[in-house]
Amino acid sequence: MSQLLDAQIVKVNGVDIAYRFDGPKDGHVILIANSLMANGAMWDWNVPAFADRYRVLRYDKRGHGASGTTTGPYSIAQLADDAVGLLDALKIDKVHFIGLSIGGMIGQQLGARYPERIYSLSLCNSASEMPPRSLWEERFEIARTEGIAGLVEGTIKRWFTAPFIDRAPQDIQKVREMIMGTDVNGYMACGRAVQDMAQSTMLLKIKAPTLVLSGRKDPACTVEQGIVLNRMIDGSKMVILEDAAHLSNIEQPELFNQAVRQFIDSVDDSL
Repeated sequence: MSQLLDAQIVKVNGVDIAYRFDGPKDGHVILIANSLMANGAMWDWNVPAFADRYRVLRYDKRGHGASGTTTGPYSIAQLADDAVGLLDALKIDKVHFIGLSIGGMIGQQLGARYPERIYSLSLCNSASEMPPRSLWEERFEIARTEGIAGLVEGTIKRWFTAPFIDRAPQDIQKVREMIMGTDVNGYMACGRAVQDMAQSTMLLKIKAPTLVLSGRKDPACTVEQGIVLNRMIDGSKMVILEDAAHLSNIEQPELFNQAVRQFIDSVDDSL
């Protein structure tokens, strides 16, 4: 099963949270947050590009991976509180933050509500609102009746372009196993958080240096939704990866790593 290997567990806000460190102990910490139906293994394509300089902290949000599942629904604010609770438990004051999809939604909350904890934000393939609600009800119904297995193929097609699916079967298989390892109740509880999210006005509170990264061919969190983030977050920078859908960090790892690393370095060098 594709999962976050060598993970440790810490109790945060009443739930077990799995986490793993890579990189030098004296480096500034980068906290990385996963997409829905993913765990920390989704960053295996990226961590080596950061771990020479930074202390990279991956974790599984509640309901996912090796972390515990509590009764849902959750909210994005609750998931952000978990991220801060993890930092508190590990005695980490401040981080560079990278989040993709729901991970980026968590990052918006952190930037707006916990500015003192954030050096920089990289909000990747994300959005501040996710209509229509009916689309989520369809997915929840499939999850209830068929389990996660019923969602796998549709998810793969949203997450990656057709050419990548054809040319990278090993990567796709690893992602498929990661999706299948997701707790159905955890998926639905986090999915409700996305369904109920309305964070556009909150973006005005974000003052940390921010990178907005979108995939040109992302049908889940579109370039247009990325542009909203870019326009609403004062001083933010936007990068669009041309041949990438939703999991741009896996489909275009070199370009993703280069763009995010360059941004974080530029902020870190000025600290």
